[in-house]
Amino acid sequence: MSFPEVQRLLHLMNVEMDQEYALQLFQAADTSQSGTLEGEEFVEFYKALTKRPEVQEVFENFSADGQKLTLLEFVDFLREEQKEGERASDLALELIDRYEPSDSGKVRHVLSLDGFLSYLCSKDGDVFNPACLPIYQDMTQPLNHYYINSSHNTYLVGDQLCGQSSVEGYIRALKRGCRCVEVDIWDGPSGEPIVYHGHTLTSRIPFKDVVATVAQYAFQTSDYPVILSLENHCTWEQQQVMALHLTEILGEQLLSTTLDGLLPTQLPSPEELRRKILVKGKKLQTLEEDLEEEEEEEVLESQLEGEQEAKPELEAQFESEPQELSPRSKDKKKDKVVMCPPFCMPICCQIMVQAPSSKHESLLFPKQKCKPIMCPSLSALVVYLKAVSFHSFTHSREHYRFYETSSFSETKAKSLIKEAGNAFVQHNAWQLSRVYPSGLRTDSSNYNPQELWNAGCQMVAMNVQTAGLEMDICDGLFRQNGGCGYVLKPDFLRDTQSSFHPERPISPFKAQTLLIQVISGQQLPKEDMTKERSIVDPLVRVEIFGVRPDTTRQETNYVENNGFNPYWGQTLCFQVLVPELALLRFVVNDYNWKTRHDFIGQYTLPWTCMQQGGPVPQALASGPAPAPFLMLSSCPFPGYRHIHLLSKDGTSLHPASIFVHICIREGLEGDES
Repeated sequence: MSFPEVQRLLHLMNVEMDQEYALQLFQAADTSQSGTLEGEEFVEFYKALTKRPEVQEVFENFSADGQKLTLLEFVDFLREEQKEGERASDLALELIDRYEPSDSGKVRHVLSLDGFLSYLCSKDGDVFNPACLPIYQDMTQPLNHYYINSSHNTYLVGDQLCGQSSVEGYIRALKRGCRCVEVDIWDGPSGEPIVYHGHTLTSRIPFKDVVATVAQYAFQTSDYPVILSLENHCTWEQQQVMALHLTEILGEQLLSTTLDGLLPTQLPSPEELRRKILVKGKKLQTLEEDLEEEEEEEVLESQLEGEQEAKPELEAQFESEPQELSPRSKDKKKDKVVMCPPFCMPICCQIMVQAPSSKHESLLFPKQKCKPIMCPSLSALVVYLKAVSFHSFTHSREHYRFYETSSFSETKAKSLIKEAGNAFVQHNAWQLSRVYPSGLRTDSSNYNPQELWNAGCQMVAMNVQTAGLEMDICDGLFRQNGGCGYVLKPDFLRDTQSSFHPERPISPFKAQTLLIQVISGQQLPKEDMTKERSIVDPLVRVEIFGVRPDTTRQETNYVENNGFNPYWGQTLCFQVLVPELALLRFVVNDYNWKTRHDFIGQYTLPWTCMQQGGPVPQALASGPAPAPFLMLSSCPFPGYRHIHLLSKDGTSLHPASIFVHICIREGLEGDES
């Protein structure tokens, strides 16, 4: 490779380097003095090009000879800088064995600069705490104690008006960890229910295909329960078909009765519901009434078994003794719906469409406007998640049960947070809530879920097909706990007597101060790969999302014409009142003074999942790359971490990353940057 070819390569690599400096590196690598780089010569050139002065400075601060870190020196680094504490000695041996490239180094328990850099760029040096990656939370608490990764209009892969409906929407949602998916069901041709966004031009898919897809993909990413949120618009007959498909296709996966057959006192836990699919929807009666009737139904079924002539007898019974159809006792406060056996459906329908013509029929069917009947067989599949209308928090406390759940539009939910934030928190401590995007979001855009999570809303449904800031926040929260789709809410959002108000957070929640030194970037991609001569001018913006007083952002200056190894060395300071609810989003943008900055990459994670270190180094950093330096001092500024960037749709941009230094202190402090 000749020098002009190397220059073109540098442009493709997003590097604008001083020609004299580039030639100097080229000539140093050209040991054969042939005017071209071949084989090992190019490897040496690349090593010189990718040298990390800021990492080397940290390395030399702990290395006595500047060539290696002995075991004791590496232990000192882990204990003082990375705050590994008592486990530093054992961890040092593990990391040397894992990241030291030379066999002799492993035998002597020393770490070279290459090994040190490999460690810092690995998951062990990542900003996300590896301890939060597997399932680490208590999964034995009631369902309403968890945030649940939820999807809105899951069948859509485009907009809400003309977009395509596809089972692919369910596959994508379930694979990315969604545990609550939505199904809008309408009457279809040939007696088969269909799924689509009603009264729009969106395409249709058969309901049975959706159920089959859910059965296949429900537990590929997570073993924890999947919730089918049914929006049922079907007639009685097609509801029967729905119930048939659910029971036959899902089989043992479908939860069709309480776990132990007894009346529960609280919702079951994700652990108890492993590999189960729950139906959320409207229900004819209460769970208590369902359980009471089970024995009566068994007796009735045994009496009617094999009696083909039962149908005309039943017709006669309808005319003569209609009151005997209802098993309810006189002391019951609420009306009870009769669970008719399947063969009596035509009779029920005939009577339902007729105006009451006798005293007895009036007793059975009091005068009221006719509404679509719900099929008992479908109703019976709704166990722990009965959908009910919301009237007020007082009404819910007085009339609803823990297994009943209400849905709120984003507008209604946000209004309730402002008007009665604490009451909403207490409501969500004992009952599940689902929030869905406004109907005005016809482009399938999203709202910020954080505001709803602050009030403890569990199922904040997102248009997962639409990438952007809001989905970054959603993915950021559910990145933890094994990506299982369930995240335990903070304890003050699980207490029915909680005093927490999301709009006015006060003690006893511990405030914290975050200091982030944004040091450098590595191999940032071009925003527009079609422009060969385009070099990015990167800047880093750090955003915090949480309760309203905590939501803020700060950014660094931009580095001109360097996407390969830009250096910032700037410190940002944040003060957070409720860290348990905060998420951090690191964004790298390409500076553009004419328009809004162009997006390069991002990474979002919960505050509680950040790795941090202990006190020591201070960055003295106003100098330009490639000559930064870090020195030890008494400034408490620990924890060197890499942040590996993701694209707009959440896929990895490896090897693109930014290198930071993080410290979290208890309490609120002045800006000490």
